[in-house]
Amino acid sequence: MSKFTPPTFSMALLHPRYWPTLVLMGMMYLISWLPYFIQFRMGQGIGRLAMRFMKKRRQTMKRNLELCFPDMPDDEREALIQKNIDNTGLALFETGMAWFWPDIRIERHVTCEGIEIIEELERQGKGVLLIAIHSLNLELGARAFGMKTPGVGVYRPNDNPCFDFFQFNGRVRSNKYMIDRKDVKGMLKALRTGERVWYAPDHDYGPRRHAFAPLFAVEKACTTTGTSLLVDASDCAVVPFVMKRNTDSGQYTLKVLEPLTEFPHEDPEAAAAYINKAIERSIMMAPDQYMWLHRRFKTRPEGEASLY
Repeated sequence: MSKFTPPTFSMALLHPRYWPTLVLMGMMYLISWLPYFIQFRMGQGIGRLAMRFMKKRRQTMKRNLELCFPDMPDDEREALIQKNIDNTGLALFETGMAWFWPDIRIERHVTCEGIEIIEELERQGKGVLLIAIHSLNLELGARAFGMKTPGVGVYRPNDNPCFDFFQFNGRVRSNKYMIDRKDVKGMLKALRTGERVWYAPDHDYGPRRHAFAPLFAVEKACTTTGTSLLVDASDCAVVPFVMKRNTDSGQYTLKVLEPLTEFPHEDPEAAAAYINKAIERSIMMAPDQYMWLHRRFKTRPEGEASLY
């Protein structure tokens, strides 16, 4: 297991400095019991209100879409931005659903497809690196996935220990355990023993252990080579999966895609480009539900100007 100590409750978490976090968690819990359509409308409203004050985030959304889809008509791009803003607000409530809903309610809202792929790999004793993307409903997707076939999450502890307590326990509710994102040995051990490890290589994690590879229309997107390291050192299967909301009425589909059988081994740069193609396919299954507010292209090759 991971080297880090899982967060546990202590009286220190009741200190006044954590009261805002406790109030937020209490509100998320209570709101999670409201009918879905009410949560959906509240999420839209919060997303639109927040973007009035977070103009830089809205500009980041717009810039990312301009970079990735330079030929997209302006009106189509603006419509996509508006949908993405609505979904960004809804993400808060979807997180509450993931952390607090009972299993029966998750099952009522989420349909799973392709789980038999994971079950077959399990019968073979094969470790699986699950390639996820940062969709805005990723917490709900991880919860639903774990209910069908529990796995292991790659985890970045939150700087706020009170929030971290709720985040950690929400994420392990239907999964086995979490591994610190810096604990490569822990990930390899899990994969070599046939575990399923949830991994999201779609963000810009900076210049450490990286390659520049194409992503949509951006020719040089900083991409982690951690995927290559994990696959080459464990001989695991590489399987993408996508969580998307089908309708505004709250029906979701968690879809396990076919294993990536042509993964380039012992070639981190080719592997980065290959994974980015898989990430593109996953994003395009629900582009309005992707986390476009992340500055995906902030790291540039030496000497190149910022894209933002």
